[in-house]
Amino acid sequence: MLEITDLATSYGKIEALKGVSLSAKAGQVTCLLGPNGAGKSTLMLTLSGILKPQRGSVKFEGEELIGKTPAEIVSRGMALVPENRLVFPALTVRENLMAGAYRRRDSNGIRSDIDAMFTRFARLKERESQLAGTLSGGEQQMLAVARALMSRPRLLLMDEPSVGLAPLVVAEIFSIIGQLHSEGVSIFLVEQNAHMALKVAQHFYLMEQGRVSFSGDPGELAEDDVIQRAYLGQQRKT
Repeated sequence: MLEITDLATSYGKIEALKGVSLSAKAGQVTCLLGPNGAGKSTLMLTLSGILKPQRGSVKFEGEELIGKTPAEIVSRGMALVPENRLVFPALTVRENLMAGAYRRRDSNGIRSDIDAMFTRFARLKERESQLAGTLSGGEQQMLAVARALMSRPRLLLMDEPSVGLAPLVVAEIFSIIGQLHSEGVSIFLVEQNAHMALKVAQHFYLMEQGRVSFSGDPGELAEDDVIQRAYLGQQRKT
C-alpha cells in the first residue's frame, strides 16, 4: 500500500532521514518506534508533503507522491494526525471537523460523517460548539483523529498519538486505533510507547539516527534484546 524507498530529507546541512526504506501493507497497523530525534516526525511530514526530500521515492497504492502538495496527498487517500494534535484552537469542534473535509464536495456525505464522528467520539458531541483550544489534551487528540477521518482516508498516519496524555486517555486512544483497524482502516503509527503499540500493530520498524535498524512482527520485536531493554523496560537476557 505504502512503499518508501531510500528517502532522505534534510534541514539545511542536517540530514534527518538517511536513506529510509520501509513499507506499510493494506489492512495492517504498521508501527515505527524510535527515540526522540531519530527522524520519525520528519518522515511523517515528508510523507504528507509538508517537507520535500532530497532523494527517494514514496509510492501510495502504486502512485508516486513526491512532488505532490499536502492537499493532493489527502485527496489520494492519506491523512495525517500530527504530533501534539495541532487542532485549530480558534475554531469550534464542528468547524475543525469541517476543515478535515475541505477537499470534499459531497455535502450530504460530510454531514453524515460529522454525525458519525459525534457517535464515535461522544465527548466531541458534547463540545460541538466549544473552541478546540479549550479542550483537554485527550479531547484534542480525539478531535485530531476525527478531523483526519473526515477526509475518508485509506491510510491514516498517526504521529505520537499518546504523547503528553494520562495513562487512561492513552488506553482510550489505543482502543480507538484498534477499532479503526477492525473497521478496515490501514494505519501507519509513529509511537514511543511500545507496550501499547504491541496491542494493536502487526508489523514494527525501529528508526535510529535517521535509519531503519529493525523490521519485524510483534514476536520478533518482543524477542529483540536491544528493544526489550530500551522500549519494554526489561533486563538483558542471560
